[in-house]
Amino acid sequence: MDFDIPEDIQQLLRELDEFIEAEIKPLEQQDDNIRFFDHRREWARTDWENGGVPRKEWEELLAEMRRRADRAGFYRYSLPKEYGGRDGTNLGMAIIREHLARKGLGLHNDLQNESSVVGNFPTFWMFYHYGTEQQKREFLEDIITGKKRVAFGLTEPNHGSDATWLETRAVRDGDEWVINGTKRFNSGMHNATHDLVFARTSGDEGKAQGITCFIVPTDAPGVKVEFHWWTFNMPTDHAEVTFTDVRVPNDAILGREGEGLALANVFVHENRIRQAASSLGAAQYCIDQSVEYAKKRVTFGEPLARRQAIQWPLVELQTEAEMLRQLIRRTAWELDRKHHLEVSHLVAMCNYRANRLACEAADRAIQVHGGIGYTRHLPFEHIYRHHRRYRITEGSEEIQMRRIAQVMFGFGRPRER
Repeated sequence: MDFDIPEDIQQLLRELDEFIEAEIKPLEQQDDNIRFFDHRREWARTDWENGGVPRKEWEELLAEMRRRADRAGFYRYSLPKEYGGRDGTNLGMAIIREHLARKGLGLHNDLQNESSVVGNFPTFWMFYHYGTEQQKREFLEDIITGKKRVAFGLTEPNHGSDATWLETRAVRDGDEWVINGTKRFNSGMHNATHDLVFARTSGDEGKAQGITCFIVPTDAPGVKVEFHWWTFNMPTDHAEVTFTDVRVPNDAILGREGEGLALANVFVHENRIRQAASSLGAAQYCIDQSVEYAKKRVTFGEPLARRQAIQWPLVELQTEAEMLRQLIRRTAWELDRKHHLEVSHLVAMCNYRANRLACEAADRAIQVHGGIGYTRHLPFEHIYRHHRRYRITEGSEEIQMRRIAQVMFGFGRPRER
């Protein structure tokens, strides 16, 4: 096996670095945009008087970054060439996302909503793989450019990981469906034009069959954003949404009726491997910064770096980072060659361990930097608060470990070889 980064990806990384320095860093500095990244970041990003959602100015800055990245030919890297992309690979995306996150906080690759100069498009792939030709014409290009913003409504007040027990129901009424229910942490609803709503349309509770994905316009009668949950990491785009007798036509179904959870799997697997790579990059940034600080910080007449109490925790973190790097790249490589469900246990390993590593590395960086590490003038508290959510979202650690155990012990699904 060749462990070298492919030459085309190495060249792309060089081009990305040049683009970031020439285009994105100056944008980050102008008009006091640095307020979104320095110690003022949480205050500057959050519209505290409007439910805690992202400020308009913050999202406009992210949109400008994406436009520049798109013009430069980087933003659509992972997409098919027919949509202006480069047919980018999962391996390429894993290497790129780690590289960008390893640079630390910045407009080039913000943690808050995974806005990056190299885009991640989970809803694009849902429409690409499962949409009708009409749905593809209507949504795909607009999803890329942001003209249409598609939210994701799976989790409910009483159901998160146990998605086969959804209480939201959709009932057929002639050529329409009537949807009733509540969604929690319905991400993106503060500015979404459409919401992907998962509802049971048939079958028994606890069974995957019978759940259908509907494309629901957010301005449809009966759709109501009750409030946004304020979270550990602000601003928030995690809405509590009620659906009361919401009517949509039959052609609002995305994919096949009753097979909506297949689409949800596309969404989470697209996100899990990207998150794993980003978490690894963020962890490596924390480790690197801690090592450099320990070399410079002198206490009791010697650099911190000479003390085993500083060395050994960082050695442990670096060792895990090196092992994870190879697992993530190998898994991404396999994703390029197999159906995602064949390697879902490997994706789960990458995701839960990398997310945990990012939290541990950020926590250790705070400790190594001492009092200054605890302040918001350094980025470690933000990295910790952001990556802590990934140990719950897109499948909690426990759910992902359960999937690994299914494969190891042969429970639930046929054992992959």
